Amino acid sequence: CVAALTWSVVVWSGYAEGTKPSETVGTTQPACSSTECKRAPGHPTTASAPATQPATRPADAKPRVELDTSMGRIVLELEPDKAPITVKNFLHYVEASFYDETIFHRVISTFMIQGGGFNAARRDGQKTVGLLEPIKNEANNGLKNLPGTIAMARTSAPHSATAQFFINVADNANLDYPSFDGWGYCVFGRVIEGMDVVERIKNIETKASFMNPREKSQPVEPPVIKKARRLD
Repeated sequence: CVAALTWSVVVWSGYAEGTKPSETVGTTQPACSSTECKRAPGHPTTASAPATQPATRPADAKPRVELDTSMGRIVLELEPDKAPITVKNFLHYVEASFYDETIFHRVISTFMIQGGGFNAARRDGQKTVGLLEPIKNEANNGLKNLPGTIAMARTSAPHSATAQFFINVADNANLDYPSFDGWGYCVFGRVIEGMDVVERIKNIETKASFMNPREKSQPVEPPVIKKARRLD
């Protein structure tokens, strides 16, 4: 439920920053074309090309997931060390293609964008086939609901999260552990590419929700998650 002045992220029934890939820099001595220079003992007469190596990620790199949406590409970096149960759960849904052709069904421009639970082809019904059992709430992991972070949506029961998630578009400290119910909402990653897409989604036109007419959060044209895939 959503109180008049306090937002909560519920499951409906029925710092974002860019990263620069590491670069391999080759080393070589400068070449000289003059006759005198070439005669100097031990001096190279031609330049050797810098060594090139394919860019590789460290073995302990954090898992990344790409959301290919109808409004652009979003890349998430997850935190398995901080939220192992939640990350494993989310990756299961990604690898099972559960999120494919689902929508962002709840959008509040001053709060968050929520998705992962409704089919694009059936906007009035929740996707239930393939849902796993609810998971343990890991909100006490030290991660905060800052802009650009991704967290699990749930019901009023602390340990009820399944597949639905949300991306914060504001500093939602009221959702941080222990929050208003002694638990809060578990952050398990962040947007590292495509925060501009998140910003576009948060600003789409919305109307009164069919599940909560007092809340203007249902997109008129819901953004679709066309495909979710692991990048590592």
